[in-house]
Amino acid sequence: MTGKPTATKRPAHDAPRAARRAAKGGKGVSAGSRSTAKKAGSPQARDGGKGGAGNSGGSTPQPVRKRREQQRAIETKRAILSAALSEFAQVGFEGASIRNIAAITGLQHPLITYHYRTKEILWQAVAEDAFAQIRQLWDERLAGHEEMSPIERLQAEYSTFLRFTMTYPDFHHFMLRESRPGNPRLTWLVQTIILPTMQRVLPDIERAQAEQLLPPGNPALVHYMLIGMTSVLSSLKEEIKKSVGVATDDPGIVDSYLEIVNAVAFRGAPRSD
Repeated sequence: MTGKPTATKRPAHDAPRAARRAAKGGKGVSAGSRSTAKKAGSPQARDGGKGGAGNSGGSTPQPVRKRREQQRAIETKRAILSAALSEFAQVGFEGASIRNIAAITGLQHPLITYHYRTKEILWQAVAEDAFAQIRQLWDERLAGHEEMSPIERLQAEYSTFLRFTMTYPDFHHFMLRESRPGNPRLTWLVQTIILPTMQRVLPDIERAQAEQLLPPGNPALVHYMLIGMTSVLSSLKEEIKKSVGVATDDPGIVDSYLEIVNAVAFRGAPRSD
């Protein structure tokens, strides 16, 4: 059976037989027999033809297929965002090319523009994704530790930020390029992402200052001081290696540097990571 309706009319006495076959699970049921089964009032006709037709011939069930497609879409977007972060960090927004990003990922150019229609939309997605990862890491790090003092939370958050910059060394250069004067994207970046993220840590900085555990002064400047301290291993990675022979991506070096940061900036908080 081909599964396609034919011009020959099926005898009426065959309809119950086809219906009985369809009711037994629908394995190998063709389109013609399913149509006849519906006419005969079979279970497939009553339930809308769901009686195994979706699994005909051992095919993947639709929910499983949908989950796989969703997972592939997530993996594709992750590959695009990772490659785009590097592209924007290395050559800047103006020099970046979606075709270069496609070449890096091995994906077709139309597939990238399907997910991110323009280069600016892709750039915004990269920025949003990076800060979303930082906030998620903070949430995971602080989960179940509601009893932490302000200085302990800050220590956990900025040390987590340091490890993020080591995992994604292009992040600092991506941000540094966007801080240039006159950059048309900087206002969006500040208002949409930077300020909301900063508002999360400023209250704890102020409380730690009130407890004399952080230096006095503008809390936002203290925040930027801590950002500088915790991003230097990634931002000056090559210079540090060439000047003093220290590989800043060595896990032991990262741990050692965190000890220094804790001693200088978070002297009121025990090491917690």
